[in-house]
Amino acid sequence: MIEFSQQNEFSLAQEEVWDQWLTDCCAQEDFVIGALGYVFCDDEFLLGINREFLNHDTYTDIITFGELIGRSVHGEIYISTERVEENSKEFCVGFDVELARVMVHGLLHLCGYKDAADHEKAEMRNKESFYINQFNLLTTK
Repeated sequence: MIEFSQQNEFSLAQEEVWDQWLTDCCAQEDFVIGALGYVFCDDEFLLGINREFLNHDTYTDIITFGELIGRSVHGEIYISTERVEENSKEFCVGFDVELARVMVHGLLHLCGYKDAADHEKAEMRNKESFYINQFNLLTTK
């Protein structure tokens, strides 16, 4: 089960489409979604989490907390919609495309993917692109 909530004015349109896409992504990685929450927030809210839990004093687009229980993914993913907006402009992509990238990025972390080393970053980006292409097909039907 995926729950979407917000700590700012952002509202996720078509939650059922996002839920189905993320559930499908997870299944393709041979996992199921247990209890997963996406929390949309602003920069300051996420900065507070970054400082408190990770001892980082920087803005970020996403912070993921979670665990695997067998093949079941459980966790909370915090996303700064302000960072998503800025990144969408910087990378010349639509807001929903950048949001999809960040959302699946967090999910991939919960499925065990890392992005510290260069080869891990490359694998993560390839996976993100693969799933974003599926999202684009889903939303253009």
